[in-house]
Amino acid sequence: DVQLQASGGGLVQAGGSLRLSCAASGFTFDDYAIGWFRQAPGKEREGVSCISNRDGFTSYGDSVKGRFTISSDSAKNTVYLQMNSLKPEDTAVYYCAADWVGCLAAMKFGFTSWGQGTLVTVSS
Repeated sequence: DVQLQASGGGLVQAGGSLRLSCAASGFTFDDYAIGWFRQAPGKEREGVSCISNRDGFTSYGDSVKGRFTISSDSAKNTVYLQMNSLKPEDTAVYYCAADWVGCLAAMKFGFTSWGQGTLVTVSS
């Protein structure tokens, strides 16, 4: 079974940083794309970032470009999301997801496997 475990959320002041982790198991990590999404109360789910472990392709949502960095450690089967210069509007539950088809297709058509979320709260 594909399992994804997101962690690293917490409370941080505006301008601060957090690093989220997505630990993966149950599939061939190097063949999959891992995406990060977020959902704030009363808002639709938003794609944040994606990395394709197969070829290293990365993508970012416009609202996080230049502030967030996605990376992957295949030795640990873990994808990280480094979040810098955090803003109150980054407050949300963050989820990681996995799919074999790659970032472009998965971000467009949907990821097949999802982990539980981790809450990020940015205070002003």
